Amino acid sequence: MVRADKNFNQMDQYDMIILPGGAGAWKLRDDDRVIALLKNYDHDEKYISAICAAPMALGAAGIVEGKTVTSYPGEEIESYLNNTHYVEDEVVTDGHLTTSRGPATTFAFAYRLVDLLGGDSEALKEGMLYNKYLKN
Repeated sequence: MVRADKNFNQMDQYDMIILPGGAGAWKLRDDDRVIALLKNYDHDEKYISAICAAPMALGAAGIVEGKTVTSYPGEEIESYLNNTHYVEDEVVTDGHLTTSRGPATTFAFAYRLVDLLGGDSEALKEGMLYNKYLKN
């Protein structure tokens, strides 16, 4: 069992919302509370991030039009991103929106979010040997 320490009415105090991908992404896309939260974060220009299939929730919220985005590949997922500049980069940041492709891009996504929030991802990458094993 997972218990949240905050509910949807208490989310305005955070600087970023992160939507996970996977099978739960369809539930996020279809949840009116999530859509309202995304619209509020977008209006306030707070950071919004989504990985894997979750960017379709951003499309459902109507907040990605004209933006450069990415997601897990697939016709259904990409259909929510029709009015965007869709690319296949591992991580894309356009303004306050950040999207990523899928499970293999998790570390690159996480490091980008650390940087956006003012942290030092280079120190983390060094400590985790991330850069040492990247193939160029």
